[in-house]
Amino acid sequence: MNDIEIIAAFLFALALVHTFATKSFGRLADRHPKHAGLFHLLGEIEVVFGFWALVLFAAIAVTDGGKQAIDYVESRQYTEPLFVFVIMVVAASRPVLEAVKGFVRILAGLAPFRLAVARVWLCLAVVPLIGSLITEPAAMTLAALMLAPLVFRQGVPEWQKYAALGVLFVNISIGGTLTSFAAPPVLMVASTWKWDSVFMATTFGWKACCAVLINASAVTFLIHKHLADDAPEAGAETQVRVPVLVSAIHLLFLAGIVLFAHHPVIFMGVFLFFLGFSHAYSAYQSPLILKEGLLVGFFLAGLVVLGGMQQWWLQPIVARLEPTALFFGALALTAITDNAALTYLGSLIEGISEQAKYMLVAGAVAGGGLTVIANAPNPAGVALLRDGFEDESIGVGGLLLGAIPPTIVAGLFFLL
Repeated sequence: MNDIEIIAAFLFALALVHTFATKSFGRLADRHPKHAGLFHLLGEIEVVFGFWALVLFAAIAVTDGGKQAIDYVESRQYTEPLFVFVIMVVAASRPVLEAVKGFVRILAGLAPFRLAVARVWLCLAVVPLIGSLITEPAAMTLAALMLAPLVFRQGVPEWQKYAALGVLFVNISIGGTLTSFAAPPVLMVASTWKWDSVFMATTFGWKACCAVLINASAVTFLIHKHLADDAPEAGAETQVRVPVLVSAIHLLFLAGIVLFAHHPVIFMGVFLFFLGFSHAYSAYQSPLILKEGLLVGFFLAGLVVLGGMQQWWLQPIVARLEPTALFFGALALTAITDNAALTYLGSLIEGISEQAKYMLVAGAVAGGGLTVIANAPNPAGVALLRDGFEDESIGVGGLLLGAIPPTIVAGLFFLL
C-alpha cells in the first residue's frame, strides 16, 4: 500500500458519497443560477465516476508525475465501457426494438390477462432471461425502452416505479447467468475457473429463472392497476414500417457485436458499419441514443479507473471470508463496487474452494441491482428511465429500497 492507493480509496469514497448526493446538485443549481450548468453537470449520475477518475489522474500526476498518470490510465482495460456503449446504441435502434416488440406483442396476445399487464410482465421476466443470449446490457436497453411508456410515466406512484426499477435491475443481473458470457461478473471468472454455459445453466441458471419469474410476477401484480392498455409503445411516433430485411440486418449487427464482445477492435469496426447502414436507411430509424450511450460508457470508464486501485483493501476482505460469509460479504460489497470487479479479484485468489467460488459469484449477481454502480448495465437503465421519475432523476435511496425485496428472493434461491 502506498500514498496514491490511499488517495484513490479516499476519492472512491467521495465518488460514492457524490452518487448518493446527485439530487442535491439540482437544488444547488436552483439556488445559484449563475453556475446552474456546472451543478446540473455534477448532478448527472453518469458523470460522477468519470469526474472523480479525472481527479485521481490529476492526483497521480502531482504525486508520481505525468508519465505515471498516463501509464496507469492506459494500463486499464476499457473493453466493457466500449461494449456497453456500442450494444446500447445498436439494441435501441428502431429495427431491433421493433423486432423485439413484435416478439413481446405475440407472447402478450397469448396471455390470459390484460395486454398491458402481459407486456410489463414479459419485459420484467422474459427479456432479462434473453439477456443470457444477447448480453445483459442489450437486455437492459430493450427492457427499459419498452417499459418506459408503460410504467415509468405520470400516473404511476413514485414508490411503485422504484419497486419496478429494483426488480428490473435485479432480474437483469441474475438473468444473464444461464450462460458463461452474458453477465460481466460471470465472464470475469468463467475462463479461469473453467465454467462453461452448461455449468452455469445447471448451477445458477434454474435458480435465476425461478427468482426472475417470482420477482416479475410480484411487482407486476403490485402495479397492475396503474397500467393502461392504451399506453403508447416505444417508437410509436415513427410511421414508416421497417422492412423485414432491414430488421434482419440490424439483428445481424447485434449478433456480430455480441459474438466479438471481447474484441473491441472488431466490434467497434462492426459498429462503424452499423452507423453507415443506419444513415443509408435513415427513413427506418429513430434518433440513435448516442448521447445516452456515451454517458454510460463514460461512467463505466471512470469506474474502471477508480476501481483499479481498490484491490489492496477489497481482495483481503474477499480472501478472509468463509463461503457463507463470502456470499453475504459479496452481496454487500457489490452495493459499493462493480460486481465484475469483485469477482475478478476473487479469481486472483489461489486455492479458493469450489463452494467459495459459487458463493462469491452468487452474492455478486444477487446484489447487482442494489445501486447504480453494482452492475455494468445499471447506468444504461438509469440513463433511459430517469425522465419518468420526479425531478427527472433517480434517487439512490429509492433504488436501494426498491431492489431489496427482489434481492432477498434472488439470495434465497442462490443459497439453496
